[in-house]
Amino acid sequence: MPLYKTITVNDHTKVYIWKIEESYDWLSKDVSLTTHCANRVNGMKSELHRRGFMSIRHLLAEAGYTDFDLYYDQEGKPHLKDGKKISITHSFIFSAIIVSDREVGIDIEKQRLKILRIAHKFTPIEEYRTMANDEALMRKLTMVWGAKESLYKSFAAPGVSFLQHIYVEDFRLDDLKTTAEVTYDDRMETYDVTFLEFEGFTCGYALIQNKSHTS
Repeated sequence: MPLYKTITVNDHTKVYIWKIEESYDWLSKDVSLTTHCANRVNGMKSELHRRGFMSIRHLLAEAGYTDFDLYYDQEGKPHLKDGKKISITHSFIFSAIIVSDREVGIDIEKQRLKILRIAHKFTPIEEYRTMANDEALMRKLTMVWGAKESLYKSFAAPGVSFLQHIYVEDFRLDDLKTTAEVTYDDRMETYDVTFLEFEGFTCGYALIQNKSHTS
């Protein structure tokens, strides 16, 4: 299947989501990779990861780019050579990118009950006591995790802690949006975060609200 979903966030920001149903050979056909990326994909032991990696190249093409327009900085953050901002995610059978004029982050997570066991590592779990049941709690925690992952990718500073440095404003489950901020090392950035749910997965994407500043 080609493109699963395209979301126009605003005039300068688009999200592209791929459902990975094709073989690695199909996804690799007619796709040229940089030496760096060819080495990366050849070193992957998981077929699912290799297919996810190649599906991202098809999403780049949907956005008008090739692998040669993409480069990674020393923190592993992806950039586009034309100066536009990009963020990339892959989870099981879905992959996605977001491309914008402003700083962005994106994350896809599979909804799994095991997140209830690890939630205390990334958010103050006592704040969720009012959730109706485990399924609602799982959905909300997956959104919070995705929001924090998106901000972490965008902020891209070593040492940032999900629990200590990234705050997600509380939101109603059916609102599917919130704001969040990262405060770290005399730097603070605020983002608008939007969620969507499909086929047992949660996608969260974050768009920076204001310029970073020092205190």
